Amino acid sequence: MSAMGIREAIEKTAKGITEQPDKAKSKNVPATARLLDELRCEVRGPNGETVFTDMPSAMGGAASAPNPAWFLRAALASCTATAIAMRAARLGVDLATLEVTVESHSDHRGLLGLDDKVSAGLSSLATHVKIGANEVPSDQLRELAQWGDQHSPVACTARIPPSYTLEVEVV
Repeated sequence: MSAMGIREAIEKTAKGITEQPDKAKSKNVPATARLLDELRCEVRGPNGETVFTDMPSAMGGAASAPNPAWFLRAALASCTATAIAMRAARLGVDLATLEVTVESHSDHRGLLGLDDKVSAGLSSLATHVKIGANEVPSDQLRELAQWGDQHSPVACTARIPPSYTLEVEVV
């Protein structure tokens, strides 16, 4: 879809939501992970989407696929890039370059259960945006990147975690 097509789709959706705000909220489609063997998982979506995860050999895996936390970083990077690109299309900015890189830090003692005071969660996330467009001032491109970061659902979730519940079904 062209930038114009993206812009038209966004404008149509925004108009519909503005006219009927109750349609803005939705339950997102689930992702279901199933252990295949050892530490390799298959994650499926509702339309046949499939990704695989595995752990590195140092953690007992076969390193046959990215680890699950890499997909979190990938989701953050691609969601932020998408939000920036959508905003650029809406503003009529033709991006020549857009790359979003996400790095993180963690402490493996949490995952391995070696110290209950150490979280298994990522201790930091850092997003780097490389952006360029012909004849667009640098400050406008920075504002565009910041807007994308502030409106990326994954980035917003990382900054302000949602409520979380765990349900266990024993079979």
